[in-house]
Amino acid sequence: MIRFILSDLRRLWAGSLVVVLLVALATALGVCVVLQERALRLGSARAADKFDLVIGAGGSETQLVLSSVFLQPSPLPLMPGDVLARLAADPRVDWAAPIGFGDSFSGYPIVGTTVTLAENLSGGFAEGKVFAREGEAVIGSAVKLPLGGEVKPMHGSAEEGGETHTELVYHVAGRLRPTGTAWDRAILVPIQAVWHIHGLGAKAHEAEVGHDHEHEGAGHDAQEHHGEIDPDAVIDEKWAADAPGLPAILVKPKTIADAYKLRQEYRSGNTVAVFPGEVLTNLYGTLGDAKQILVAVAAGAQALVAASLVLVTVIHIGQRRRQIGALRAFGAPRGAIFGIVWLEFFFLVAVGIGLGFTFGYAAALILSGMFSQTSGIAMPVGFAREDAGLAALLLAFATILAALPAVLAYRQSPAQALRA
Repeated sequence: MIRFILSDLRRLWAGSLVVVLLVALATALGVCVVLQERALRLGSARAADKFDLVIGAGGSETQLVLSSVFLQPSPLPLMPGDVLARLAADPRVDWAAPIGFGDSFSGYPIVGTTVTLAENLSGGFAEGKVFAREGEAVIGSAVKLPLGGEVKPMHGSAEEGGETHTELVYHVAGRLRPTGTAWDRAILVPIQAVWHIHGLGAKAHEAEVGHDHEHEGAGHDAQEHHGEIDPDAVIDEKWAADAPGLPAILVKPKTIADAYKLRQEYRSGNTVAVFPGEVLTNLYGTLGDAKQILVAVAAGAQALVAASLVLVTVIHIGQRRRQIGALRAFGAPRGAIFGIVWLEFFFLVAVGIGLGFTFGYAAALILSGMFSQTSGIAMPVGFAREDAGLAALLLAFATILAALPAVLAYRQSPAQALRA
């Protein structure tokens, strides 16, 4: 029986190939959606795990997390600088690192922050050391710059027609280890250097209160970018109550209890405190709805392919009535005819399902690689236990689907088939 089926498939190789490819493409669509959604969940969750608590000005919690944790460019309102001073003096806080953004270089975001964050972000340095002066910078593992390389900050981005700052040129002092987060594509510089470039500082803060800031206050007119900045100035990370406004502060509480107390304390007035994981959970709810829609579309495509295959197979069985009648006339039992037709069709569909899983996995890898290259977030693509259930469901459907043409062949009588 097996040799007969293989011979039949070789004789009808073109039609068999079309059937396999149709099933493979329909299956790949559903598999790619499932794998890609799972990779996005895992990658974003791992990226957010590095930050326990984020504090910002009142506004959108989602945008606060997207901007501060995933470094997505978007204007954030500023909170008073005295919040940083209070957090730095709070015994419940292990460390608090302000971040300021809005500048970029060659497509890489420049983030103003502290030595503490630079040292704790990736667990050490792949090469070099942390910045110690205003003119030094630390780069993420995916930034294509050598040690000692120059970083000329640009306000905004080149695509937006940003303006290059001429007050200061940073030099790369160290490179962080890979983190699998958006910070692998970031350039970290001293926050006080960012303030000075944009004409901010403890003394200038009161004069700047009336301005409409974006990010760390970079949205000033060009005439406010004045004054020489000493690149060799030593970094001073003692925060005063009149420090410039900040878009966000990354906080490392000492205990879980402290984290909840701080979150509650800073969720009132002009500040908001969030756990990045909580915000992502809400985003996952929206993402889950989108996934259900895409899965439904994929299921619809698979149903159309299944209907097309049934139609093609019925026509094919009609064209092979003489062959089936001859087999019956030579003594082949009905069960053998049923088995030949069922096994041949099931084999084609099963091969298509297997290729569909392969194509879907490859497509998810490509899409995740493209996303990781642009965002810096590692997207782990892989199969899980529930995917075996999906494969079993598809194979069970193929078993039922293959039975339809087999039943048609089973019910044909030899005399009717030979007269056809």
